[in-house]
Order: sequence, then C-alpha cells, then structure tokens
Amino acid sequence: MGTYAMTGGATGIGAAIQQQLVDEGHRVIVVDIKDADVVADLSTRQGREYAVEELRSRAADGLDGYIPCAGLGPSVTPASLITQVNYFAAVETIEGVKDLLIKKGGSVVVISSNSAPMGADPDSVEACLQHDEVKACAIVDQLGEPQNAYGGSKLALTRWMRRNSTAYAASGVRLNAVAPGIVRTPLTDKVMADKALGQVMKDFADTVPVGSLGEPEQIADAVMFMLSDKASFMCGSVIFVDGGHDAMLRPDDF
Repeated sequence: MGTYAMTGGATGIGAAIQQQLVDEGHRVIVVDIKDADVVADLSTRQGREYAVEELRSRAADGLDGYIPCAGLGPSVTPASLITQVNYFAAVETIEGVKDLLIKKGGSVVVISSNSAPMGADPDSVEACLQHDEVKACAIVDQLGEPQNAYGGSKLALTRWMRRNSTAYAASGVRLNAVAPGIVRTPLTDKVMADKALGQVMKDFADTVPVGSLGEPEQIADAVMFMLSDKASFMCGSVIFVDGGHDAMLRPDDF
C-alpha cells in the first residue's frame, strides 16, 4: 500500500482522514503539536523545518499523498497564529516534500473552507501570496479580527493551490482542495463556546441547507476521493463539502 503524510492528524477532520487511510492499509506519518509521529509547532519556521526534515527522513522513498490539515479557527489569538498555521505551514511543508511526491506521482489535498469566499482583507491575502510572513501577520494582528484572518488564510491557501497546480501537474503531482463548511470538531466546539463568536456560529449552523452539521468522516470521504486514482483527472479543483452553504450564499458563482 502507499505512504502518506499529513499535518493535524490528532483530532477532528485530520483524525478522520488518518483513520480512513489506515483502514485502507496505508502507512501514515502524522505531524501535529501533540499525539503525533512528529511533534512540531507549525506556527514557527523552526517547527516547519523540523517537520519537513522528519518527513524526508521517514519517507525517503517518496510519498503517495500529502494532506496539510493542521489548522486554527477564529477563536485563536493573536490572529497571526491563524495565518502562520493555516497558510504558511501548509505551503512551506508542501514545498518541502514536493520532490517526495514527484517520486511516486503523489497527490496533495489542502483543506480550504467555505469561509474563503466570504470576504477577507485583500492586503493580508496578497502578503501571504507574496510569502511575506512578517507583513501578513502584522496586518491581521493590526486588524484584530480572527474571523477575517481565518477566511483570509484559507482564501490565500486556495489561491496558492490554484496558481501552482499547473506547475505541479507538469511534475506529475496533482494539487486539489476540499472546502468544508461547519463540521462537528473540537475546533468548532471551541468557536461555539467563544463569547464573541459563539452565537454567530450557532446561528450560522442553523442555516445549513441539508439541516445538520457535517461530521469529520464526511470531509475525510471527499479527501480520500481526491487522493485516489478515481480523481486522476482532477487538478486545481475545489470541492465544497458544506451541506449546501456555498451554493446558498453564492448561487451564481462556481
């Protein structure tokens, strides 16, 4: 079977993805801040470099797939932590294992969000895409709006994926994204318990068109499909797995 690596596999969506890969008989190397094969703080440059070094050592023969799933929600402060983990950690670790993916013609699935199209500060997004971490973090901290930082980090990550999918495809590596909506995870529970954001999140949850919150396994199902040969003609695609929220909010955009 294959060898896969991922970040953020300890809880929530990441844990569900890890379990499905293991159930299919794959070897999975997990990077997380705790309870992982590789323990690293991905909010720091040193932590990302260490994570990449460990992945390169443990998967020297190549990777069949990589899922940068580690992420922080809008209840986190300072807001710059969200940008550091959701965007910079994802991009830097993808780039760091690119040659391992080329060895096996592997696939990358990034975790976007249906929050990505909902509005974000354009300057912070552009700073991310210019890979100016200092500037991007300064902007989001000055704004002091964690939800804006969250949506911006996911928008920047999705744009990075789209902009780089052609070059990666030329090397035999497919880049795609899955964009979850509101899903029952520890991250969501933390936001719902937040005094400033909790009621807004609960009200948003009540508007999911299919009538319920998502489950981590439902997101993992989509990720597994995107990783597989069944999605071999999909490249640079974004699949919304959000119970219909994106279609409800942006019916004419696709």
